[in-house]
Amino acid sequence: MGVHILSTGSSVPNFSVENQQFEDIIETSDHWISTRTGIKKRHLATSSISLTKLAAEAATKALNQANINPEDLDLIILATSTPDDLFGSASQLQAEIGATKSTAFDITAACSGFIIALVTASQFIKSGSYNTILVVGADTMSRWIDWSDRTTCILFGDGAGAVVVGKSSVNSILGFKLCTDGRLNSHLQLMNSPLTSQKFGSTAVPKGKYDYIKMNGKEVYKFAVFQVPAVIKTCLNDLNLSIDEVDWFILHQANTRILEAIANRLSIPFSKMITNLENYGNTSAASIPLALDEAIKDNKIQPGQIVVLSGFGAGLTWGAIVLRWH
Repeated sequence: MGVHILSTGSSVPNFSVENQQFEDIIETSDHWISTRTGIKKRHLATSSISLTKLAAEAATKALNQANINPEDLDLIILATSTPDDLFGSASQLQAEIGATKSTAFDITAACSGFIIALVTASQFIKSGSYNTILVVGADTMSRWIDWSDRTTCILFGDGAGAVVVGKSSVNSILGFKLCTDGRLNSHLQLMNSPLTSQKFGSTAVPKGKYDYIKMNGKEVYKFAVFQVPAVIKTCLNDLNLSIDEVDWFILHQANTRILEAIANRLSIPFSKMITNLENYGNTSAASIPLALDEAIKDNKIQPGQIVVLSGFGAGLTWGAIVLRWH
């Protein structure tokens, strides 16, 4: 049983913020941000735009591209760390697009979320459990940012990307590898930090409240630059493929310096890296499917080409998927 990526779609909010606009609220400049991150602007979801709405727009585009009716979906997997509902938003997405016959659930793995969700979908198809699956990566990280923290507030944007995958005799997903190291969790986290509690006798029961994103940039950089090339090489070695046989690399869009360092470690020209950081910033689980959708629309990726997807982020988690595009 093969797994075929039938279509892609993406969505970002209309409202965008350019680097110069940060100069009025924090000590920074367009030059400082762009030279250190590669980011020029990012799109932010206003109060009228929910995570579910962004995800639904990307999903609808992917479904229309594949000429698939939402009622024909067997499963929806939503990769997000910023759901509208703490219990999960996949069911809301199911209702929003009218996929009344599908099962739906969330996967929370931050910037690695889409990779893990796509692997999960592929396993359901290979086992014969489901035939047609919608995978969406979507995040509204702007709602969890401390806008006075210049180390994080300049990095993140909001968006959604989607793919529809189905069973086929032609297999698109050649191989994958997923990794986790919870010992490094403190380097990138968004913690539950209760400030108040209800007392029952002498026992305090905390009231849930999440803090802002906290990141140790230096440690995340070292982690990504070391682990991502290693997991990519492992995937390719398992498939008896060389780095030179890969036509395109689509990595999590975190920071241009990270992507450049990974390209150097892999000994590949940076021109093989598909990037859109300049226009969107770090959109977490949305970054890989958003970049993939743009690359398909721009006709960069051609049938038969080998494409490597790789995500890395909070957890700390990381992983890679090797595709042959059909």
